[in-house]
Amino acid sequence: MFYDLLNQRRTKSTGEHLRAAFQQLNLLKLCDLLECGSWDVIVNTHFLPTEIIAQLRRRRKIRTPQVTVTTDFETHRAWAHQPCERYCTATEEGAAYLPHFGIEPASITVTGIPIHPIFSRPKDRGECVKRQRLRGDRPIVLQLAGGFGVGPIEKLFRAILELEQPIELVAVAGRNERVRKQLERVEVPARHRATVLGFTDQIDELMAAADVVVTKPGGLTSSEVLARGAAMLIVNPIPGQESRNSDYLLENGAAIKANNLATLPLKLARLLGDAKQLDTIKRNARRIAKPQAAFDVARIALGYS
Repeated sequence: MFYDLLNQRRTKSTGEHLRAAFQQLNLLKLCDLLECGSWDVIVNTHFLPTEIIAQLRRRRKIRTPQVTVTTDFETHRAWAHQPCERYCTATEEGAAYLPHFGIEPASITVTGIPIHPIFSRPKDRGECVKRQRLRGDRPIVLQLAGGFGVGPIEKLFRAILELEQPIELVAVAGRNERVRKQLERVEVPARHRATVLGFTDQIDELMAAADVVVTKPGGLTSSEVLARGAAMLIVNPIPGQESRNSDYLLENGAAIKANNLATLPLKLARLLGDAKQLDTIKRNARRIAKPQAAFDVARIALGYS
């Protein structure tokens, strides 16, 4: 297999051949699964299997059609591998970029980023506030740290609590019990109320209740916030895909961004103090949201089965 890969198209550089070869060698179990199964269609939400499947098909190891679903608001070169029957992109901008890498425009559909179907169901904010045991008598700020609870979470928590305006803060530490306990030990100023949660399956209702969600701009999290019509305050985007996600959200007026912890309290206070701007950001979020994306991708995939 290693030498077969090295002997693929000479248009690739030696470095690209070696990367692809070692990559596939590390995925032998996946390749065996793909070759042994009688699959009708394969749907990818990561660029790595897209490349592996394209390699297997070029070598006639499998013939299964594949649908590639990009999970950030802009695409990049790593997503573009042929053969692939359909590319589902998050945005029109992402769709416009793929032909630059040789992808036929006719094979591209803008669907949005697939998220859990629960985000496609309208929910009453007041009811969500009650079910989540919040009071709702002041702005609700939701701080997210991802499922694994990584990053400067405690510093962000303390920065949010610097606000002079009373808020109700809900911080989700994910599966990181150490961070959850750290947050619980932080002294909360009397003017605020704060709730610290570990891993929860109630994110959709917490987002529906929130006025502002403080989070990194990952593709799925951002899409969930948009679907729930909350405003985003972007912090610490990872250079690359998250910084480009940030650009998209800012260009569409669906978020604001704090470039550092020192300015976060100021940015958040200004947003919460300007009801018109806050409402505009929420409306823009709902405007660009695509809560039906998962259903649209499923319909496309079923067309190849």
